[in-house]
Amino acid sequence: MTIEVRFDEKGLVPAIVQDAQSKEVLTLAYMNKESLEKTLETKETWFYSRSRQELWHKGATSGNTQRVVDIRVDCDEDALVVLVEPNGPACHEGSFTCFTDRLNNGGSETSTTTISDGEDRFAIIRQLEQVIAERATERPEGSYTTYLFDEGVDKILKKVGEEASEVIIAAKNRSKEELTWESADLLYHWLVLLREQQLPLDAVLQRLAERHGEK
Repeated sequence: MTIEVRFDEKGLVPAIVQDAQSKEVLTLAYMNKESLEKTLETKETWFYSRSRQELWHKGATSGNTQRVVDIRVDCDEDALVVLVEPNGPACHEGSFTCFTDRLNNGGSETSTTTISDGEDRFAIIRQLEQVIAERATERPEGSYTTYLFDEGVDKILKKVGEEASEVIIAAKNRSKEELTWESADLLYHWLVLLREQQLPLDAVLQRLAERHGEK
C-alpha cells in the first residue's frame, strides 16, 4: 500500500504534534513538502510558518526541540499526527502544551476527579501521566513532581523502593485503607520514573498484552 500525503492548494498539510508518552496534544502546526522531508531526514520537527512564509525548525532558537518518534497519516491522507519526545515546552509562552485555555466558563472551570459507574476506570492514570509530563517540562516552583525531577533518577528510584516497601507492610498489616494509600503513592512514583526514563506507559501495556496472548 502506497501512502502519499495530500497537501492543500497552498501546499500545506496540518500536523498535530503529540507527546509520545502521555499522548497529550502539544500544538497544531503546518508542514509543506520540504519541511516534512526535513522532519523525516533529521528526526526533529520542522514546520512551515504561514505568517512568515518560511521554514522553521522547532527549538532552533529556544533549544526546545522535538525528537520524532512516529508520524501517522489520517485515512484521507490530508492530516498528520507527529508523535514526539519534547526537549522542553512546546508553547512559546513556556507551557508544556499550547492548549492550556478552556472555552467553557471563560477558561476558569475547575473540577474534582471522581470515579463512578460507567466511566473509564483508568482515566485518572492518563490524567496523571499528562500532569507528570507537564511538570517534567515546565518545572513549576513548589511542585513535588518538579522536586523529584530536579533531584534526578536516584531520588526517584529511592521513592519507588520506599513506596514498594510500604505496600508490602500495608498488606502484611491487612489494612485496606493503608494499602490503598500506599498503592496510590507507588503508582504515582512509578509513573514519574517512566517519564524520567522516557519509557511510554504504552510500552508496558503492550508487553502485558503480549504476555497475555502467550498464556
